[in-house]
Amino acid sequence: MSLLSIDNLSLAIHGTQILKEVSLKIEPGRILGVIGESGSGKSITAFSVMQLLPYGAECSGKITLAGEDILSRSEAQLCAIRGRDVGMVFQEPMTALNPLQTIGTQVAETILIHKKVSRAAAMERAADALRRAELPQDRFPLSRYPHELSGGQRQRVVIAMAIALRPKLLIADEPTTALDVTTQAQILKLLQKLVVEENIGLMLISHDLAVVADLADDLVIMRKGEVVESGHADNLFRNMQHPYSRALLKASGHVPERTGHARDTALLQVRNVVREYVTHSYGLWGTTSQFRAVNDVSFEIRRGESLGLVGESGCGKSTLTRAILGLEDVQGGEILFDGQPVFTHEHANSDVRRRMQVVFQDPYGSFNPRWKVDRLVTEPYHLLERQPKGREKDRAIAEALESVGLNETDRHKYIHEFSGGQRQRIAIARALIIKPDLIILDEAVSALDVSVRAQVLDLLADLSDRLDLTYLFISHDLSVVRSITERVLVMKAGQIVEHGPTDDVFDHPKHDYTKQLVAAAPALPDDVAGGRSHDPISGSLV
Repeated sequence: MSLLSIDNLSLAIHGTQILKEVSLKIEPGRILGVIGESGSGKSITAFSVMQLLPYGAECSGKITLAGEDILSRSEAQLCAIRGRDVGMVFQEPMTALNPLQTIGTQVAETILIHKKVSRAAAMERAADALRRAELPQDRFPLSRYPHELSGGQRQRVVIAMAIALRPKLLIADEPTTALDVTTQAQILKLLQKLVVEENIGLMLISHDLAVVADLADDLVIMRKGEVVESGHADNLFRNMQHPYSRALLKASGHVPERTGHARDTALLQVRNVVREYVTHSYGLWGTTSQFRAVNDVSFEIRRGESLGLVGESGCGKSTLTRAILGLEDVQGGEILFDGQPVFTHEHANSDVRRRMQVVFQDPYGSFNPRWKVDRLVTEPYHLLERQPKGREKDRAIAEALESVGLNETDRHKYIHEFSGGQRQRIAIARALIIKPDLIILDEAVSALDVSVRAQVLDLLADLSDRLDLTYLFISHDLSVVRSITERVLVMKAGQIVEHGPTDDVFDHPKHDYTKQLVAAAPALPDDVAGGRSHDPISGSLV
């Protein structure tokens, strides 16, 4: 008997059809990968298992968990199942955790809700769950708060909460999207270890085929609320029949075409830059120390070039970015843009600042939801000495939106009316509105589906060729960096440990850290697509 069986599940919300006859099965000790774009129905299918559905949702079909008919259970019975029989790991650990409570308290909360035990006993079981999630108490005491942990460590706390009561089924919804490649590999390995050691079933939801390639025993590919293809992972990867499945596979290794070439003149020069922060330890014997986030970093970006910057979280990428943008001064070295210093008299040089723009990772979080698109894209106008008005402003808005594939009429909409890919296009339009020379893309495509990511990369390549743009592309996704950049810098602990042409660095890494990054990158299986294999970094057929 299957651990989880979903048969012909259909779901409508206020009469709108969301799921159409979805069927899938998960066996104990096996991993089911659920693949599809945003809006394909992956997450709502998982929420249907726990009946955590929005008001107005109506389900038909059958959901059976360990022999229990889920759809016939009362809310009280469902509350007993959630957390005890089914654990959930969410995409963003910081929003899944309470910043005001210690990690021990949060893991113990699940135990106290379902078990009649003392608080001391619950804390002991919480410590055991954290140990199984590879957060031993000698290094990560129960008294730690979420902000004291890294992104990967916070995700382990969320996993500990999910497995505290040793559930039969674990649902992981995009658990590694925001993590760098080495941390992602560690989290995926931990999930696989838990499945094997505790004989639980795992539903791993992802938009990226490569992420689940080495992990899943079985695959389900969803599109617009329907299962378009399913089967054993190895067989499905090698014999994809549905056009949508093939399109996802092709998009995973997409490389945009570029016709422009970098020139010899340097646009940005970073020379021996040092950025330090003062840290304090409080208490009777409190001390003050210096933390060097960027340590003697030097490089340059040529006009028309696309330069990649990769490294794990905490390596100093974002600190360096803020210094380049003139948001933070440096304690040593200098940053020159087209020969002019970014900082003059301890203030950002306004003449330089208006020639640089940035595109952030989360387009929704970087916009004011109360503003319409026309006001959002013209935010950078505050950098100009003379701001366009009237018809000139209208023409600039229309030109920016149309340059990224949107319509001029979209200016009258709010940001929540757009999809994730469209929001990122609006973010790019905002960066283009004042016609900058350099655009810094900070994890600009990491949260996008593979097909949408391919479209945005094509857009960036086209804009670079048409508008003679220069890019600094910051990402933890090595396949993306390889597809869009000519040169790459590898950063670790505030220093550039390796640099060179992108293909050379990824094909023949010299530094041990670079080798670790390359080895940790998710890879599609060998012998896919008619007997050929995918390169683990580029995703291209070789």
